[in-house]
Amino acid sequence: MATAQTIVLPGDKISLSALPTSPNPNKPLTLGPGLRHIPPSTITTTIAGALVVDTRKNATWVEYNSGRYTPSPSDLVIATVHSSLTEAYNCTLTPHTPYATLPQLAFESATRKTRPILAPNSLVYARILSCTPYTAPELTCVDPSTGKAGGLGPLKGGMVFEISLGMARRLMLGGAKGSVVLLEALAEKVAFEVAVGRNGVLWVHGGEGAQGIKITLAVGRAVQEADEKCLGVKDQRKVVEKALKGL
Repeated sequence: MATAQTIVLPGDKISLSALPTSPNPNKPLTLGPGLRHIPPSTITTTIAGALVVDTRKNATWVEYNSGRYTPSPSDLVIATVHSSLTEAYNCTLTPHTPYATLPQLAFESATRKTRPILAPNSLVYARILSCTPYTAPELTCVDPSTGKAGGLGPLKGGMVFEISLGMARRLMLGGAKGSVVLLEALAEKVAFEVAVGRNGVLWVHGGEGAQGIKITLAVGRAVQEADEKCLGVKDQRKVVEKALKGL
């Protein structure tokens, strides 16, 4: 379970007692955004926010809300294809930042003959495979350990909605963990697909036709309203009721 434990400031050292304890001793500790490992065993913070641990995933990170996304390995992002090179696609994660690269063979079962052909402005749900302060992020649409897509790949149809980085993280935690019930409550009444990028992008696809567009807009705008107004669970349910009345 993921829980916010304490407020930290840049440069704080994280004590061993504050780190998650996984029931699986062979599962390595994963450090997310806002944390840095200094060998051999020191972990410090790079940003201010709330320290969060997830014992199930044996992961820890700093929860914060910033206007600028900073790529971090293993982040799930929604990338927009800008252009195609010989072996890779140039993709944007946020406006006015260097391109991320997505190898054209970084898709499940992709070969030179079967690789997807992505036009400019195509959307891709991807994971950040690697990045450093001095190199462009490299993306992948497969799980390196299995070679399977696992839900990653081109996103067809639908619309994208801009959300805060804090809301993106809360949605990815899901349900009670992220204190966001919008998507679960809406999904009880209407069918739709969503993908959430840590780069502050929400993709929603409510189906084809006029009704599908109405569902897409209702879901995306409901999330944006809850985000902009910082609504709690009770008020989120009111937003859901209002969104459903328009369908």
